[in-house]
Amino acid sequence: MKNSIIVIDFGSQYNQLIARRVRDFGVYAEVFPCTSSLNEILALEPAGIILSGGPSSVLSKDAYTISQEIFELGIPVLGICYGMQLTAHLAGGKVVKGKQGEYGKTLFEITHHCELFEGVPAVSTVWMSHFDEVIEIPEDFLICGKSQSEIAAFYHPKKKIYAVQFHPEVSHTEFGEQILKNFVLNICQCEKNWELKNFIEYQIQEIRDKVGDKKVILGLSGGVDSSVASVLLQKAIANQLTCIFVDTGLLRLNEAELVMKTYAENFDIQVIKVDARNRFLDKLAGITDPEQKRKIIGHEFIEVFNEEASKIENASFLAQGTIYPDVIESQSVKGPSATIKSHHNVGGLPEDMHLELVEPLRELFKDEVRKVGIELGIPAEMVYRHPFPGPGLGIRILGEVTPEKVEILQKADAIFIQELRNSGLYEQVSQAFVVLLPVKSVGVMGDERTYEYTAVVRSADTIDFMSATWSRLPYDFLEKVSSRIINEVQGINRVAYDISSKPPATIEWE
Repeated sequence: MKNSIIVIDFGSQYNQLIARRVRDFGVYAEVFPCTSSLNEILALEPAGIILSGGPSSVLSKDAYTISQEIFELGIPVLGICYGMQLTAHLAGGKVVKGKQGEYGKTLFEITHHCELFEGVPAVSTVWMSHFDEVIEIPEDFLICGKSQSEIAAFYHPKKKIYAVQFHPEVSHTEFGEQILKNFVLNICQCEKNWELKNFIEYQIQEIRDKVGDKKVILGLSGGVDSSVASVLLQKAIANQLTCIFVDTGLLRLNEAELVMKTYAENFDIQVIKVDARNRFLDKLAGITDPEQKRKIIGHEFIEVFNEEASKIENASFLAQGTIYPDVIESQSVKGPSATIKSHHNVGGLPEDMHLELVEPLRELFKDEVRKVGIELGIPAEMVYRHPFPGPGLGIRILGEVTPEKVEILQKADAIFIQELRNSGLYEQVSQAFVVLLPVKSVGVMGDERTYEYTAVVRSADTIDFMSATWSRLPYDFLEKVSSRIINEVQGINRVAYDISSKPPATIEWE
């Protein structure tokens, strides 16, 4: 698309987040792998190019790189983290291996004014995540920012080439949005051309073109993503869609009954329920490795679908509510992104699966999915429901998954969610749940000694689920939740509260 921003992916976990931020400004952004040719990039006639971060070192023999011609095209370029180091390296500067690296929140000082930092205070907090550092900038470039004693930003005033060592795309960088907005709207002078209404119309046509007169099966979980995907598909292909809801035995308390009731009352969509609780729990017996659990759940999930698909004549497609964060954290999307974890939607599909995938939401972030849901007329209480992972409680029970542990966690989690709703806090936080640890500790209940499990309460605040902070829930509220869980759930005698942010932690524990 003309007048767009191209993000070149060098393996950063935040590459799609950069595109997400640009879309916030109403400007279309697309991610290209760093292996793309210059001709492929220029075919979109971009107004600007952003070089993402990455886990590699520009000093490595197999370092990811790009043609130096990119700096001679007359198109504004912004290098971020690895992108800054690569810019310096390719343009004749000097990059060295750092002594200790720089990670987390850091003070950034603007040392020379340039239009990239218009409206940004002289000193602000930024998010760093790098080991190598630039110690000499290329000829004709100017240093415009530093952190401690390091070069943290430089630019070429005539060629409109900019580079920053920190990540302006993550929420931890105070004025990151302003910096990106300066680049996209002021330096690149992009016109607004991205609206979710256009996305809906485009996806409906894409679905019709791809599916034709064939039938589609969708894996319905009752969560935001699969619900939005199902309604979008129904608008595109009507009764060609059949939703299959699999009760894996790893759902929240009374979840199966709630999902079936909700769909019967709100949507004209055919939903088939499959009770596979014993099947999943039997497969997970004795398994403790989180990746193995995910793979087992994913494989079994698709096996169930294959069995059900064989009963539906002319079923050719499997639809899933896969979204950007699922893809980014599971595999390389359009570039060499480092793997953090697999996801059953994208990481565990058997090679002999008989259905072709349809994933209409895979280019959207969670908040964009919610906006699409509202545009499609889905009730707000469904759209703004907290996310629930595809593998379900299988990854919220650390270690082996057993029927006893599932029951314990379901009850504890239900109490936490109920209290959030009762206190008016549910809609103020982005995702909340309880984790059951494979750890037992001594306690005293009444006059008796106990030796039971530890539960961890987790609540995170985020916009896009690529970065998040822990929720500052009131102490009185946490005390009430802890008291109820310990008193009402047999098997738990200790409750902790997770105060880790993402990064460096993830929102889910496994």
